Amino acid sequence: MRVADLDILFVPGLGGSGPDHWQSRWQEKLSTAVRVAQDDWSRLAVEPWRDRLVAAVVAATRPVIIVAHSAGVIAVAHAAPHLPRSVVRGAFLVAPPSEQVLAALPECEAAFAALPRARLPFPAVLVASRADPFCTFEEATELAAAWGVTLADAGEAGHINADSGHGPWPEGLMRFAGFLKRLR
Repeated sequence: MRVADLDILFVPGLGGSGPDHWQSRWQEKLSTAVRVAQDDWSRLAVEPWRDRLVAAVVAATRPVIIVAHSAGVIAVAHAAPHLPRSVVRGAFLVAPPSEQVLAALPECEAAFAALPRARLPFPAVLVASRADPFCTFEEATELAAAWGVTLADAGEAGHINADSGHGPWPEGLMRFAGFLKRLR
């Protein structure tokens, strides 16, 4: 699939991916990309995060690819059963936090922290780091298996954000391009 033929929806995590984050940098470069905005980037709650993503997918004018990071990955998992299956062609999911990490955050409601384990209804790749302070590689492996998605090992990459040195993240962009090529 070509970027020009898609609506690419970026779903950041808590705080909303600042200007140095790879999501923000990619969004600037990809002409058909938009960010799924939240009213409150400092509070993780199922309904507003899920509903914003569902509304963005419904409003899309082309097939959709979702690109999510951190808590945005969890928002995608919560929204998946509510998304129109004929519209979402795939998801590129990066560095999900673990259920235990989310449950310990005062800004995260319990329902958001309860990670869905249902199989995702669209193809996806889950990129996980072996050195993520918010999710062990084993936990990410279990999530990938539960969701029925491909696991991609990012090595010792921290949380795969600007703080871990992944501002532009060219390796991720290449992996994303490879994912798009495999989709029909």
